[in-house]
Amino acid sequence: MTETHIDTHYLLHVLQKLLAIPSPTGYTDQIVHAVSDELKQLGIPFELTRRGAIRATMQGKVQSPDRAIVAHLDTLGAMVKWLKNNGRLAIIPIGSWSSRFAEGCRITLFTDNGMYRGTILPLKASGHTYGDEIDTQPVSWENLEVRLDEAVSDNKAFIQPLSKVHDLQRLGVNIGDFIAIDPSPEIHPNGFINSRHLDDKAGVSTILAAAKSIIDSGANLPMDCHLLFTISEEVGSGASAVLHGDVAEMVTIDNGTPAPFQASSEFGVTIAMADSAGPFDFHLVRRLIGLCVDHDIPFQRDIFCDYRSDSASAVEAGNDIRTALITFGVDSSHGYERTHLSALDAIARLLAIYMKSDPVFWRDRDTLGSDSDFPTQPIEESNFPDSDKGVILHQQDR
Repeated sequence: MTETHIDTHYLLHVLQKLLAIPSPTGYTDQIVHAVSDELKQLGIPFELTRRGAIRATMQGKVQSPDRAIVAHLDTLGAMVKWLKNNGRLAIIPIGSWSSRFAEGCRITLFTDNGMYRGTILPLKASGHTYGDEIDTQPVSWENLEVRLDEAVSDNKAFIQPLSKVHDLQRLGVNIGDFIAIDPSPEIHPNGFINSRHLDDKAGVSTILAAAKSIIDSGANLPMDCHLLFTISEEVGSGASAVLHGDVAEMVTIDNGTPAPFQASSEFGVTIAMADSAGPFDFHLVRRLIGLCVDHDIPFQRDIFCDYRSDSASAVEAGNDIRTALITFGVDSSHGYERTHLSALDAIARLLAIYMKSDPVFWRDRDTLGSDSDFPTQPIEESNFPDSDKGVILHQQDR
């Protein structure tokens, strides 16, 4: 297999482009068009589902079995819960993230007819007014509100005690309007990348960079590979309705979580052994580990207990496929996130190498088969304690 090179300038260009496009779950049409345009420029054919998930196909020598690589386009965000009498907006989160990370965010509010800028603030935001109460008020979404940069909260209530709700309605603000959180990206010359929504726009960028590497090198793939971009991972449904029926193996790209008692790193590839939905496929995971070893790609293993991904939604939807999850370590995930370019480069290289490799098992082209070519996992009876051997022998004797 020829050496795999990743155009990291292209990867960062795509990442910055995607970060600039608001895409909270439920408001993803614009980023779907952006990724569609990128696929067109790469010459990769694709289709869209009714709601906008993207299913692209890089053709290989055979159509079945085929594989899929998936990342999600949607991000965390918020929605308007209530129009308040003071001209502010009560909000609820989209996805699972702490209100602690929402405080002070600059936002864009999308109404049916336009958009407005604003800031998410705690109810008691000024130390000059509330003193120590700004540090003792609860951390909760009920304790936040959006202040729009519009003339709806001019503090004249003591003169004219009228509700400011009609001002919000005049602007066209309604319950259920979407709120996108500014990413505030910063890419440092030493390779560190700080931004909101690296989960999972960095993952999307690695897939496109890997695909570009395949195309630039003129490599022939042994089997079809589908590039999948989902639009509802942050709320759990993800890859539940975008797979071809003959996809045999699927690799999800998402963020890892460097933290105490977690092995994830902002450098290299973090390969997940399990998440909250259970263990990933034994054989596919070992294939990815073997590719890292064979091609000198730095990696580490990890387990995520409070985490699920597109792989989980695909299996829970009834797809009988081998799944795996590879991640780029993201410090402060679902907050103001940070990763390193070396992790994204390593993942893109692994994806390109994986796409050029044979399937884990050719037998997986069939949904059902005999046990004659079914794989086995390594196990040696000599490694069992004597007591366990006794039980096994006793059962066999019976």
